[in-house]
Formats: sequence, structure tokens, C-alpha cells
Amino acid sequence: MDLAKDEARARMLRKMLKNLAQGDERDPLAEMARGVMSGRQGIREAIDGLPRNESLEVRFDAFQQRWDAMSESERLAAERESSAYLEEQRREIKAEREAAQRSDVTPPRHRG
Repeated sequence: MDLAKDEARARMLRKMLKNLAQGDERDPLAEMARGVMSGRQGIREAIDGLPRNESLEVRFDAFQQRWDAMSESERLAAERESSAYLEEQRREIKAEREAAQRSDVTPPRHRG
């Protein structure tokens, strides 16, 4: 997940790929996600191999059209929601690390 800028974004990308991978066998995006999740190919290679009509560029264009049609308040709400989700991922990562540290600590042996 070297495309992600930080661990929380990498986690979000993994979750998105996992969700995509559960799609129909004939869906090129689902197949791309399965290839990346299995390690058969890198994400850049997988994206480059998508058919033109399924490319991320086409999907992004559709997203851009929906974004442009939103009101300013809808855009702000979407930005707040995505920021909150990213922060939630960061909290999960922190909690998992703290739990792992606690489980790695062995109690002192009883002497006596």
C-alpha cells in the first residue's frame, strides 16, 4: 500500500480493496482488487491493466460530476465525514498498538 501517505490511509485503502474484492467474479474492479489483495500484482500495475471503460479515470470523472452537482453544504458534510473516518482509522491503529504493547508486557516473576 505504498500509494497511501500514512498508515491510516493505507488501512482505508485496504478496506476499500477488500470491499471491492468481494464483488462479482466478472467485475474488472473486483478482479483487480483480488489481484492486489493476493499479492499477484501491485496496485499500479492492476490499475493500469483495467479496461478503459472500468478505469479509475472513468470512475473519477463520474465522481467529479456528482461532486460538482453537490451544494456547498453537502460538500462540507462529505469532507467532515471523510475526515472523521480517517481520524477513526488513526484511533483504531493507536488502540491496536496499545493493546499489543500491553499484551507483550510480561508480569514480573514471583521471587520468594
